[in-house]
Amino acid sequence: MMKYWARITRSNYRNIKEKSIEVFFSAISITALLILIGIFVFLFITGIQAFSETSPAEFFLGNDWNPSAYTTPRYGTLGLVTGTLMVTLGSLIIAIPLGIMSAVYLSEIASPKVREIVKPVIEMIASIPSVVLGLIGILFLSPLIAGIFGLSSGLNAFTSSIIVGIMVLPTIISISEDVLTSLPQEFREASLALGATRWQMIKMTLLPAALSGIIASIMLGLGRAVGETMAVLMVAGNSRAMPRSFFDPIRPMTANIAIEIKEVVKGSLHYEALFAIGLVLFVMTFLVNFISDIIIERQVGRFKW
Repeated sequence: MMKYWARITRSNYRNIKEKSIEVFFSAISITALLILIGIFVFLFITGIQAFSETSPAEFFLGNDWNPSAYTTPRYGTLGLVTGTLMVTLGSLIIAIPLGIMSAVYLSEIASPKVREIVKPVIEMIASIPSVVLGLIGILFLSPLIAGIFGLSSGLNAFTSSIIVGIMVLPTIISISEDVLTSLPQEFREASLALGATRWQMIKMTLLPAALSGIIASIMLGLGRAVGETMAVLMVAGNSRAMPRSFFDPIRPMTANIAIEIKEVVKGSLHYEALFAIGLVLFVMTFLVNFISDIIIERQVGRFKW
């Protein structure tokens, strides 16, 4: 009888323990969700007030951002958005091919010893502070770009794209390599058994099978590129004019907020317009991460046995 009650007590204790752990992690998840909602609500309430004094058409389609104009301040963000998109596109053009090729090398070609050394080194790039990369861009990369292309200044969208591309690389390489490594070994064996070369096996079997995961890594890298602030603030040139080429100085949205937020009067139209830019950035990065999560879930469910 005592053993029976002891088993019941242990069972109740185990159930209580498991329930407590479940409640704890649920509370953490709900807290994170509430923080995210709170940030969005704060940005929305503050940023939406800017449209009471400036029209959405002027805000999104105007290319003149000049809040300090003496006569009529201008709050057109088209030039800022264009600068952000140029840096994002340029960084992905650099990072995507390098990232995918590096992931293929690490997962299918490199020896285990080389993989154990190279992969942690690549992932350590993500831990380098962006301000350090910005300093490298100012002191070394910018003069180099200016000398190669005969420019008066190397602080432009092209230099920013290279720096942000370096920052995006670890995300694309790490996730793509993990996806390629997680593919069933039968994919490789069946392809080679049918007479395919190693390159044909990678090109025609592994890359198509890992496409969803690779796209997800690119989307996460895209989110990082859109939201990068310090590095682009240091090497982009900080010009509010509409850029015409990648060799023109630009001011992305993130850099514009960082530069001007410390000088504005709280509650002013300028203050609200900066929060409206922040709201646009929040929505952009949220959509990018939301889409990448859907793609990752599809990839995980595709190869469940």
